[in-house]
Amino acid sequence: MTTAQPHPPTLGLILAGGLARRMGGGDKPRMRVGGQSILFRVIERLRPQCALLLLNANGDPRRFADTGLPVVADDIPDFAGPLAGILAGLDWAARHAPDIADVVSVPGDCPFLPRDLVARLHAARSKSGRPLACARSGDWRHPVIGLWPVALRGDLRHALTVEGLRKIELWTARHGVALADWPAQPFDPFFNVNTPEDAAEAERIALQHPQA
Repeated sequence: MTTAQPHPPTLGLILAGGLARRMGGGDKPRMRVGGQSILFRVIERLRPQCALLLLNANGDPRRFADTGLPVVADDIPDFAGPLAGILAGLDWAARHAPDIADVVSVPGDCPFLPRDLVARLHAARSKSGRPLACARSGDWRHPVIGLWPVALRGDLRHALTVEGLRKIELWTARHGVALADWPAQPFDPFFNVNTPEDAAEAERIALQHPQA
């Protein structure tokens, strides 16, 4: 595990389990931006910040073999949304990385993630005294980009399986969530690719901001 981090060891969870309906299906993270797949851009940004990386994806895990990452599927049926993927990551951490107390989740379709994401989420949580943290750019919250204690996995499983809860912010509001802020200009670091038009815009950003 990495030991030089300015924050506690953290598992990075890349959420790639969506259905990509607005892109006509398939794996959105495989789209290329700036000459590289979005997924590998996410991995390249997140790996130095985390002790371990994990991919959450449903379907045949062998399609992600080239990443070299362990792949965990949702165990909540019927594509229950990002909270199911986050729960899968928390459960995996509890079983396979018991020394890690926290998971940072990111979508697999965000090509410009900040390289200080994990440190700033930890700092925001520590300063606020709340158990959870999520990213905000400008006035826009990004609840999927968050810091999650493994210790809350039992509560999350109950919310998903017993209460049928699906909205992230309804669950996080119960516990308290700190906000870590980034500017949204000259581009939003949490811009995500949902449509063909988004893909074209991401390519424009990559060309104009080659260090992004």
